[in-house]
Amino acid sequence: MNRLLASLIALLTLSLVACGGSATEVADAPLLAPGVRVVAADDAAAIHESRPADLVVLDVRTPEEFQQGHLAGSIMLDFYSPDFQAQIAELDRDVPYLLYCRSGNRSGQTRALMESLGFSDVADLDGGILSWLESGYPIVTE
Repeated sequence: MNRLLASLIALLTLSLVACGGSATEVADAPLLAPGVRVVAADDAAAIHESRPADLVVLDVRTPEEFQQGHLAGSIMLDFYSPDFQAQIAELDRDVPYLLYCRSGNRSGQTRALMESLGFSDVADLDGGILSWLESGYPIVTE
């Protein structure tokens, strides 16, 4: 058992050395690197603040939730709308998206849908707007 554990540790160490990677390098990766991914509130805030010209901030909550407060510049598509999937399918697949809902459930399902439809750059806010607010970031009620 000890030999197996020692072998696993050695293999892991060799893998890390061979890849030349470190936690610092991963943390320094560009926030706007394309891909379909889940991002923490701090990373979502950095994406939102950097605001590439074509960034779409997509809120998939209900109209009532949206009116209570949302990220500045958001557009809302109601996840519960009967034609929600068709609305998502009509969006431009080649622009970056910052996606969120209340807690991450609806946006997680939307992220999977967007990925299956071939969207290339979707950052899904982990924990939704609740995580955003808990991290101290502002919302608007415009």
